[in-house]
Amino acid sequence: SGSVTFSTALRPPERPFLSVSWTFKGTNVITSTANGDLPGDGYGNRISLDRTTGSLQLRGLTAADSGEYVVTVIPQGESQKQVPVSGVTVRGPETTLIEDQHSASVTCEASGSVRVRAWTKDGRPVRAGPTVTLSPDNVTVSIQPVRSHDGGVYRCRVSNPISSATAAFNLTVNFGPYNVSIVGPSAAPPGRTVTLRCMAHSLPPADFGWEFNGTSVNGSSYVVQHLDEQSEGNYTCTARNAVTRREKSTNLYLRGVGRGGGLNSGATAEKGLLINAPYCYRYFSGCLHTTLVIGRPSAEMEAAPFE
Repeated sequence: SGSVTFSTALRPPERPFLSVSWTFKGTNVITSTANGDLPGDGYGNRISLDRTTGSLQLRGLTAADSGEYVVTVIPQGESQKQVPVSGVTVRGPETTLIEDQHSASVTCEASGSVRVRAWTKDGRPVRAGPTVTLSPDNVTVSIQPVRSHDGGVYRCRVSNPISSATAAFNLTVNFGPYNVSIVGPSAAPPGRTVTLRCMAHSLPPADFGWEFNGTSVNGSSYVVQHLDEQSEGNYTCTARNAVTRREKSTNLYLRGVGRGGGLNSGATAEKGLLINAPYCYRYFSGCLHTTLVIGRPSAEMEAAPFE
């Protein structure tokens, strides 16, 4: 990082300038009037303005600071030439937008002497990028194609040395479902009530459906009232977005585990030793005869009927 000073050829006037304003790509860097200084977003602690000459120092330089900077200086006595801004409106698409399928433009219009148009989205400056462009006069923000993160409140602030006004537009981008997941245990003791919940990232919120052993259930939750041998198996949740017409599924295998199961009371083990012992499940008649490998990252088991 470094710093740069933009110097003007102006001499300090007998009477202070009515206003000094700097813009970068149509975005306010700082506007200084008799009422005080208004720095742009992200510039507050990076700039120093000499109001007597209009010179500006910019610190903490990054590649994003490259470009054309414009200074506007208005001497005293010219305020009568400024017409207050009014009638600020922001217009955007009225049609339904779907991620990666549609494009959008948001336009800021105003009457009066417009010196600066500054855009923010959800409180952060709007900057040009691979899918976002701003018109030379900063009147229009164009997005092609729209993505989920492009949704939000777009606010346009129009100003001149004697006035300012703001208007906003809420841009909705429908997307998903993404990141479908099931929250709940994959194993529980027999007889236990088990609740599985399905979640997804989606706008509008997704509709959910469950499949288990040929049975379909609608809703975000699936409740197994009494876990037994018949309710063990693969539970599939499908999330559907009615606007994007997309769907995604995920599954969870639910199994029963014995309470107090494992090695029988007569078994002893040493690390790395193979041990044959009965492993009992509450709802089975009898037990399974298992071979456990103690001390491995995950136990390996081979089951055979236990007499």
